[in-house]
Amino acid sequence: MTLPAVPMPVASEPPSAEPPAGPGWSDTPLRIVGGIVAVWAGLLAAVLDLLFATWAWEVVKGLTGGLAKGVVGTSLAVGGIAAVVVLTVLLGSFAHTAVGTRWAAALPALPWFVVIVAGSVRTAEGDLALTGDNVLGLGMIMAGAITFAVLGFRQLVAPPVR
Repeated sequence: MTLPAVPMPVASEPPSAEPPAGPGWSDTPLRIVGGIVAVWAGLLAAVLDLLFATWAWEVVKGLTGGLAKGVVGTSLAVGGIAAVVVLTVLLGSFAHTAVGTRWAAALPALPWFVVIVAGSVRTAEGDLALTGDNVLGLGMIMAGAITFAVLGFRQLVAPPVR
């Protein structure tokens, strides 16, 4: 008993023994621009995080009444922390895609940390963007730092793309 032959497609060209060409010099300027955009986006994200944390904390402190303060404060805290996590994941993903290296997640993380630390240090005039009683700001800092750490760790332990 013989089985019928299965039709197989015929390739027009034999497969090449050479590996596919990797990124060449032609995409280097785009990778550099992507890295610069990632750094500026990290800087902008940190400034927006500090501004939102300061504004939201003043709104919560200015409210009177237990229920209104609890509902508004909780919704601002949850929304702010969720926004920081989403923004941080988007920044890390953009940096990795734009630059194409494993260490690219550090590009938006470094300016983010610098701005956050600068916002928690009192200036010569006595200004302070992030006070010690600003629980929302501290939660946003923790959420952003942990998210950047997880993104960096995932990029480092991921198997290389072939």
